[in-house]
Amino acid sequence: MLRYGISALRFFLALTLLTGILYPLAVTGIAEALFAWRAGGSLVRVDGRLAGSELLAQKFNAPRYFWPRPSSVDYATIPSGGSNQGWTSAQLKKAVAERRGHLEPNDGTSTIPPDLLFASASGLDPHISPAAAFYQLDRVAAARGFDAARRQKLLSLIAHKTEGSQWGVIGHPRINVLQLNIALDSLQ
Repeated sequence: MLRYGISALRFFLALTLLTGILYPLAVTGIAEALFAWRAGGSLVRVDGRLAGSELLAQKFNAPRYFWPRPSSVDYATIPSGGSNQGWTSAQLKKAVAERRGHLEPNDGTSTIPPDLLFASASGLDPHISPAAAFYQLDRVAAARGFDAARRQKLLSLIAHKTEGSQWGVIGHPRINVLQLNIALDSLQ
């Protein structure tokens, strides 16, 4: 019996060493060697100052910036996740109604893109659709006092910052909000 216990302990220690130490170190080393920027968190710096990560949404709520998708975790990275509320949820309906009221123009004629009304599954999606960016265009241009020429540059900026589907097949066109807002500041 003692022999089986010692054998099981050796097996446990060997697997712990292999899967708990060696494998993570190997994967981390390979990631750092092949994808250093991504493995380091895709940190974006502006004038030497950390502006954020290209992989995580952050809260932009000033009218002069493009806003990301709503976050059910207020853009916190540790408790990331969705609200897990279904279509019949009264809380979800209330949250969407509040977002709609905050976003809808006074005339009520524009259709708000869904990604501005509904939070992503992680609560940290860094992208919005081109439709969501175009929907916010008038607010951003007005808040920055853009004339017609600068507004046209803003339209071009949105088109330039639009990324296509991944590998041309997966997903939809999207815009990284952090990158768009950094480029927007350079238009000033």
